[in-house]
Amino acid sequence: MTTINLPWPPSINHYWRRVGNRTIISKAGRDYRERVIAHVTYCHPRLEQYTGRLSVRIMAHAPDRRRRDLDNLPKAILDAVTHAGVWRDDEQIDDLHIVRGEVVTPGFVTVEV
Repeated sequence: MTTINLPWPPSINHYWRRVGNRTIISKAGRDYRERVIAHVTYCHPRLEQYTGRLSVRIMAHAPDRRRRDLDNLPKAILDAVTHAGVWRDDEQIDDLHIVRGEVVTPGFVTVEV
């Protein structure tokens, strides 16, 4: 099992932007992805990419007590972890659990693979 602590992701409402006829990842989404790539590269330099079917558990420690839907979190997290090379594609995930943890400022998520 691999455990990765990551910064709190942007909300799904801030992750996507509409530009003309295209929907793209926003600057906040791209910045988050780059922070995750840097973190995984630095903290897990010898991590071998997972190639098989996966089970992933996300423990979400929100930065404050505002109401949040847990189902809005995984997209930014899973896409960023994919780009960091932890696995080839998030299509490999067969089992995904999201758990709400304690509120911790500035907020973070723990991803267990």
